[in-house]
Amino acid sequence: MAKSCQDRELEQYRQLMQPPETFADGFNWKTVIGAIFIGFIMMPGSMYLSLIVGSGGSIASASQWVTIILFAEVARRSFKDLKMQEVYILYYMAGLALSSPFQGLLWNQYFIQSDYAQAMGVAQEIPAWVSPSADAIREAGRTFFTRGWLAPIGFISLALVIGQIDNFGLGYVLYRITSDVEELPFPMAPVGAAGIIALTESSDSKERWRWRCFSIGGMLGMIYGAFYIALPAVTGSFMPSPIMLIPIPFIDFTPAVSEFLKATPLNLTIDLGLILTGMVLPFWAIIGGGVGMVTIMALNPILYRNGILSNWQPGMDVIDTVFVNSVDFYLSFGIGLTIAITLVALGQIMKPLFNVLRPYRGARDVSGKAQEPRRPSAWRRLVVNNTRRGDFSIFIALGIYVFSSTFWIGLSTWLIPEFPWKFFVIYAVVYTPLISYACAKLEGMAGQALSLPMVREATYILSGYRGIQIWYAPAPLPNYGPATVGFRIMDLTGTKIISKVKTQMITIPVIVVASLIFSQLLWKMAEVPSDAYPFAQKMWDLQAKTACLTMSSTMEGGSLFFEALKFKWFAWGLGMGVGLFVIMSSLGMPTLLVYGVVRGLGQTTPAGIPLEVLGALIGRFYFRKKFGDRWLKYTPVMLAGYACGMGLVAMVGMAFAILNKMMTPLIF
Repeated sequence: MAKSCQDRELEQYRQLMQPPETFADGFNWKTVIGAIFIGFIMMPGSMYLSLIVGSGGSIASASQWVTIILFAEVARRSFKDLKMQEVYILYYMAGLALSSPFQGLLWNQYFIQSDYAQAMGVAQEIPAWVSPSADAIREAGRTFFTRGWLAPIGFISLALVIGQIDNFGLGYVLYRITSDVEELPFPMAPVGAAGIIALTESSDSKERWRWRCFSIGGMLGMIYGAFYIALPAVTGSFMPSPIMLIPIPFIDFTPAVSEFLKATPLNLTIDLGLILTGMVLPFWAIIGGGVGMVTIMALNPILYRNGILSNWQPGMDVIDTVFVNSVDFYLSFGIGLTIAITLVALGQIMKPLFNVLRPYRGARDVSGKAQEPRRPSAWRRLVVNNTRRGDFSIFIALGIYVFSSTFWIGLSTWLIPEFPWKFFVIYAVVYTPLISYACAKLEGMAGQALSLPMVREATYILSGYRGIQIWYAPAPLPNYGPATVGFRIMDLTGTKIISKVKTQMITIPVIVVASLIFSQLLWKMAEVPSDAYPFAQKMWDLQAKTACLTMSSTMEGGSLFFEALKFKWFAWGLGMGVGLFVIMSSLGMPTLLVYGVVRGLGQTTPAGIPLEVLGALIGRFYFRKKFGDRWLKYTPVMLAGYACGMGLVAMVGMAFAILNKMMTPLIF
């Protein structure tokens, strides 16, 4: 019963949107102009937003929607319309700009100078091709244009080029398996695709509902973004501290509730986009996250009273609470949970995969004659290319994967003496394909990613290596599962794959230059992190402590990491994860609920879960009753519009802040 219920839900999401009849190349001179526009106009905005509110949530795709709506409006006023494929390429280029390669340099300069890294002896061993020493950074001032930064810049540029080539490797093979063979729905893919179609069909009277939904979401994003992003960005450019009517990145309730919720991290991100996200994702996956969060709230006080969460002290904020709880319990418990859900996912996906690999022969009458056409076997659907879509051979894709894996293993061996390369050969052959397939399956079913934790850490620890340098080795342990979503969006928008190849050739050089320039500019505007960048100010401290905790495992002497790693709690996490799946399956409950529960049980800040659950409940029990199954089509378009509206307002606020910071020295 549970399986059939889940199958019906997946089929509903699969039918939300179908690929068009024709495919086209979306790359042309318009997209070349778009690359320059994105690199030098949109990228700084995206970088600025990530330091203010973080890169997660609906804000993450703001620059994508801002870019394509501006280009669509310019084209319309020139009495031309952008093709759907051209809009997708603009969307894809803006997505490349979201992950600014040189923004990692801002983190590196902070980490090597942080008090925690200095005190633990981590900072002193960070290699020169990652960052200059802390003394060299302080001596040179806030600038990347020094000799000490040449090696890190060159290393990041090389990694970017190889990484983009690798996008057409194993991720493409997994897309062909999960989408073409298993026909999974990929519930988050219509968020991007529906917004693109809405912008290209705004003049089509037959499909005006998309434009209306996009416009409603856009207005919500613009109104909310004016208070959430623009107000603090503008006021922070000329006042000692910005005015925040809505706290960024979250409200911390942990100290206030510490009297009756001992050792329980409790915070809340007030982002309207989280409510819309809860309406888009599968209902049971979101509800499971809420169940897991409530379980944590009940469990942590019990663990504290029994002396398990012993390092927590009343008055600690959410960041310190998460960190000390991880050391005491949740590092080990979380590893067990994630391994359990990985095993569950692998168990679920292997049987359907074997089933679909058998040819489907169709029904036959009493004489044995086929009543319907014989469907091609899954193997044939996998290896025979769809010429309409511009497919290329999966064997070429596998060759790209072999090349990239060999390159990174060789480079790591050259940079790091005594690098344990044999482990990574095994991983490239066995581990990476398995975990990537499990993640691709979960993306296709529930719109969520999956990763197995601590594999790299366990490898480095078991290798016997002593020192810090190995943690910066470009060792290949990628997860190609999320890449399948991008290929599904291409499919839904009728864009040929060659468009993506051409786009990367033009966009990558622009991104390299622009990213370096604006990383420098943001650092010059204010110290990173500081009050000018609230998200970085709040979260980077926790990230630095967590990184040092992990790196201490290969240092000489005692290690806080080994103190935190306890087999007993690992076994509890593993047993609870598998047990939850068995119990829920036996009760006939949707298995998507299991993934959500495990997500909620992970010891992270619960900031976004309450609003996601609220959105899921409102969508399910009010809007679904009001609009029926059409509501499933409306919500992805509204979420896309919301991100666009939020981005438009945020970019205006960011532009004002940057201009004011640049002009202030000239005025005074």
